Amino acid sequence: MNFSKFSEELPDMSVSVGNLTLSSPLIIASGVWPHEAKFWREPYTNGVGAICSKGLTRHPRSGNKGTRIWETSSGLLNSIGLQNSGIEAFVAEELPEISGNQVPVVVNLAIETLEEAEEGLILLKSAKEHIAAIELNVSCPNVDFGGMAWGVSEEGIAQVLGAARPLWEGELWVKLTPQVSNLVDVAKVAQEMGADALVVANTWLGMAIDVDRKKPVFERVVAGLSGPAVFPLALKCVYEAAGAVSIPVIGCGGVSCGNDALAMLLAGAVAVEVGSMLLHDLLCMAEIHDQVRRKLTDWNASSVRDIIGKGRSEGF
Repeated sequence: MNFSKFSEELPDMSVSVGNLTLSSPLIIASGVWPHEAKFWREPYTNGVGAICSKGLTRHPRSGNKGTRIWETSSGLLNSIGLQNSGIEAFVAEELPEISGNQVPVVVNLAIETLEEAEEGLILLKSAKEHIAAIELNVSCPNVDFGGMAWGVSEEGIAQVLGAARPLWEGELWVKLTPQVSNLVDVAKVAQEMGADALVVANTWLGMAIDVDRKKPVFERVVAGLSGPAVFPLALKCVYEAAGAVSIPVIGCGGVSCGNDALAMLLAGAVAVEVGSMLLHDLLCMAEIHDQVRRKLTDWNASSVRDIIGKGRSEGF
């Protein structure tokens, strides 16, 4: 690595996540992007390395009733309820539309029961040539464990990967929940059980009360908090996870500008997911990408890969 000599060439923005090479370290997070072909092409994909699908379930889901999104002073609360058309419809109707646009498709698979997860992976295998990676969402309640999310315990993570890893030969990511007593221990188990990468982290649980109505905003009371409010928390999680495992860590949570993305990379993430910011600006990925590249140019860095993890030591 040589930062001493300025290069007239623009910094190389490509990164590797396991065996997957992305043209940009920026990934569109699950849950925010339409499954319509026009949104998987330029200009919407400028600066984008990959796009995660909405959270998919074995069978169609209509989502939660009542209020689904509530804006806070520094973020968003959401209680969408995994509204989706189901894996069969996704494979037959949606995936062919979105997979031919040169942007890698990462399929977010919501783990509700092990049986349905296994069935879902078998269905997805029929279209594996169109899928760059599977992202396992382990934040869903596990009815066999009293409704706790799969990802809050080492045992839950081990069960999920024990079922999923034998069924999927390609890249298998695990999107961890931050609602866990020891993220590092869970991350280590995920690595031991065969995860190719970790996405750190999913939303934090929060709530809102409608003062005028004098009652909780959401029918389920709690909801997922995302946006700038959670960025410092997510950054800490990334820093801890990246120091504990040898597999790639993908940062996720509250990223809204180039400096946020750079901080995630410096903390040890190899790529960064962006979600809530896209609800404000569908074209923000290009601007974040340019902000990162301009900073790399200022640092005389030849590649974004040169800075990964450099915030863990004395810098450069």
